[in-house]
Amino acid sequence: MDERRRKRRDFFQNITIVLLTLSAVFLIAQTQLYTLGVNAGSGYLRYLAGDSTQTPDASQTALTSLSAPVRLAVTGVYSRRYGSVTLTTADGAFEPAGRLLREAMRSVHSFSPCETREFLEALDGVSVYCDFLEPLPLPVLAGLVGASLDSGMSVRRVVISALESGSAALYLWCEGDVCQRGTSAVSAEELDQVVSGYEFNGAYFALDSEGPDTSGLAPCSLFPLEPPSLPVLSSAAALPSSDALLSALSFYPRTNSRYTESGGVEVITDGDRTLRLNPDGSIRYRSGGDPALTIAAAGENPTVTEAVMGVSTLLNTLLAGQTSEASLYLKSVRQLENATLLSFGWQSGGVPIRFDRDGSAAEVTLSGSVVSGLTFRFRQYADTGETSLLLPLRQALAIAARQEGAELSIGYVDSGGAASAKWLAD
Repeated sequence: MDERRRKRRDFFQNITIVLLTLSAVFLIAQTQLYTLGVNAGSGYLRYLAGDSTQTPDASQTALTSLSAPVRLAVTGVYSRRYGSVTLTTADGAFEPAGRLLREAMRSVHSFSPCETREFLEALDGVSVYCDFLEPLPLPVLAGLVGASLDSGMSVRRVVISALESGSAALYLWCEGDVCQRGTSAVSAEELDQVVSGYEFNGAYFALDSEGPDTSGLAPCSLFPLEPPSLPVLSSAAALPSSDALLSALSFYPRTNSRYTESGGVEVITDGDRTLRLNPDGSIRYRSGGDPALTIAAAGENPTVTEAVMGVSTLLNTLLAGQTSEASLYLKSVRQLENATLLSFGWQSGGVPIRFDRDGSAAEVTLSGSVVSGLTFRFRQYADTGETSLLLPLRQALAIAARQEGAELSIGYVDSGGAASAKWLAD
């Protein structure tokens, strides 16, 4: 009888151990999925469940978390148009257009050169146009809307336009005014459904015959019929505490290797690395060797998407705890043989913020995956409750006409104590 009880007890103990082991494995797997993020996690869940059509791509999924300014124009039949110059890729008004662009990019197999004239003619028909303000590597631009494209092209403007065949073409305006064209799997009917969801507001391009005289301007200059009402932003230096910066840049937080120069610049060293904290709210970091500050990369040299995500994560870590009416956006990224150069700007409500002497909010140099150089201009922006006074469009056009081929657009100019929206000609 005792032997029977012992065997029964051992049996239940073994079952309990197996159940506890399975529970532990499940909890570990669940924790890993949550660390991948909500968007990535859902994709991984479908992949692990056996959905072979859904392969995980963490870098592309992560890029959708970056809010990029975008100018949007949606054209219906009879050239009726919706236009906005105050959107980001994270805004609800962009979502239908972004979803369509994602499907178009996913389905194009190849591109072929086309004339700029063909790109501009595509704007006259039923179409969706997106301008990302600066030429970006196509893998990054595609990643902003959740697509994945492996290409060496840098693209600023895209158009999805209906074709007579019932499909839709995807046009790219690349760096150097080179245009490319590809046929997508998006149908003209799907395009029309997205277009019909927008309320036309009379926006127009410089190339259109309607509206004031825009001859001489860059043809894709986009003008809302009613200029947006934009607030005046207060602007101030917002340098975090030195302890927070040292921690984010992997310095020893209690280092005594620091001194202040006569001009008020605080210099902190850690081995061969140097951090300079300037009174104007900017910092300059230089790496001279170990210990090195690095970004995550699968190989010795990061891909362009790894570089963008790694540096974006670092900059937002430096901004942790700060609240502002503005956020960072990627202005440019260049990959050289042994280095990657990235620059970022400030934007508020999809409108870029510039400085009196131009310059970027942040510039970062990567040597492989090592952050070898970083400059960052910390700024705090807040709505003052006042409205920016824009020049009447006709007056702005007359001024811009002095620069043949200039693009006229709306942007903030940070004069040091405030940032007001203005018409800018570039």
